[in-house]
Amino acid sequence: MLVVACYWLRAWFYLCAFSSGFSVDTGISRRWAVRGVVTLRNALVVAAALCCAGCIITPVSGPSGVAIDVGLSERGVQYGLVRITPDVIKLLAEYEPKGIAGTFPDKRPPPEIRFGIGDVVSITIFEAAAGGLFIPIEAGVRPGNFVTLPNEPIDVHGNISIPYAGTIRAAGRTPTQVQQAIVDAIKNRAIEPQAVVALATQNTSLISVLGDVNTPNRFPAQPAGEHILDAITRAGGIKFAGHESWVVLERKGHRAAVPFGALIYEQANNIWVHPGDTIYVYQEAQTFLAFGASGQQGQFPFGQWRLTLAEALGKAGGLLDIQADPASIYLYRREPRELAEKLGVDCSKFDGPIVPVIYNVSFRDPAGYFLGTKFTMRNKDVVFAANAASVEITKLNALLQTMIATANDVAVTGVNIQQWRINSGVR
Repeated sequence: MLVVACYWLRAWFYLCAFSSGFSVDTGISRRWAVRGVVTLRNALVVAAALCCAGCIITPVSGPSGVAIDVGLSERGVQYGLVRITPDVIKLLAEYEPKGIAGTFPDKRPPPEIRFGIGDVVSITIFEAAAGGLFIPIEAGVRPGNFVTLPNEPIDVHGNISIPYAGTIRAAGRTPTQVQQAIVDAIKNRAIEPQAVVALATQNTSLISVLGDVNTPNRFPAQPAGEHILDAITRAGGIKFAGHESWVVLERKGHRAAVPFGALIYEQANNIWVHPGDTIYVYQEAQTFLAFGASGQQGQFPFGQWRLTLAEALGKAGGLLDIQADPASIYLYRREPRELAEKLGVDCSKFDGPIVPVIYNVSFRDPAGYFLGTKFTMRNKDVVFAANAASVEITKLNALLQTMIATANDVAVTGVNIQQWRINSGVR
C-alpha cells in the first residue's frame, strides 16, 4: 500500500505541475487541463483501489505464503498446515506404508510342501527279506528287495490307491506322512516294510510370477524355500529399470506392494515365498509435481526408488534467487486421519479417512536443509515454492508504471490535438 500511495502522490504532483504549465506556457484553456487532471486522478484512484484489494490483477504462479499460512481458500477447501520438525519426520517414518514386511510379518521359512489334488506321486516299497508281501522267495536275482509302483495321480478325493494297503489319504499331507500311512496299512502283512513316496509331477504348491518380467510363469515351489527376489529371478528378472518397477505379493486374500528397490535395500521386504503365492511386477515411474518459484516447473520422475524433499527441489532446478521465499516451501499430500491427528491437525472439519495436509519447511533456516534431506517424498506429491513479498511489490510497481504511462500518453495526445487546433485556427 505504501508503494501505491507513493505512486499516487508522485503522479498527482506531476499532473498539478503539468496543468499549471499548460495554462501559462501553451495558451491552452485551463478547462482542458483541469479535465485531464481529473480524468487521470480518477484513473489512478481506481488503479490504487484495485491493487490494494489483494493485488488480484497481477499474475502469480500460486498462492502466497501468507495465504497458505492463514488458510485462505477461495473455494472453501480445508486443509491442515504442519511445520516440518524432527518430531514430525520421526512420526512420518512410523507411518510409512507397511510394504510387504508389514503386511506379512511372519518371517519363518515356508512349511514343508504338501501333496495336493492333481499331483503325481511315485511310490517305492521295501521289505526286509524275500518271501514277503511284495518280494517273492525266488527274487534272489533281483537287484534289491524293493518294488516300484507305477506313478499315481492324487484323485479328486485326495487319495491314492496302494496294492494291499487300499486307499491312502495323500492330499494335504507331507511325503513323510503318506509314507507312514502306507507302512501302517501293510505292516501286518509285509516283512518290516518301508515306503518312499516322492513327488513325480508337481501340479499344486505352485508360485505364479506375472507382469513385467521376462518369462512370466507358474512354477513349482522349491522344497528348500526361496525369497521373492529368487522367484523373480526364476521368471527371468524384471523388464524395466528397478526404480520404475513395483512388486505386488498376494497371499491368501492379502496383498502388499513395494517399489522393487525396497526388496534390495530393505531386506525385511524380501520375505519367503509360500506355495500358492502370486507375485505381480508392473511398471509405474514415481513422479512429483513442482510449481511456483522453482527453477523448473512440471512433473518430474524420481529417477530412484526413494527421494527426499531436498533432492526433489534439486531436480526441479532449486529455488530462484530473485523470486522465491525460502521460508515458504510447501508440500501437498493427503494423509490418513489417524496420522493427521497425531500431527496436530484439527480433523473435526474433515469428513472421511483421508485429510489434506500441507507441510511447510523454511530453507531460510540453515537447519531446514537437514530436515529436507530427512523428509521422504511419496509418489504424486506436489511441491510449491511461494514467491517472496518483494516480487509482488515489483509486479505492482510495473503495473502502476504501465497505467501511468498509458494515462500520460492519452494526455499528451489530447494536448497535441489541442495544439493542432490552435495552430490551424480550428475551433
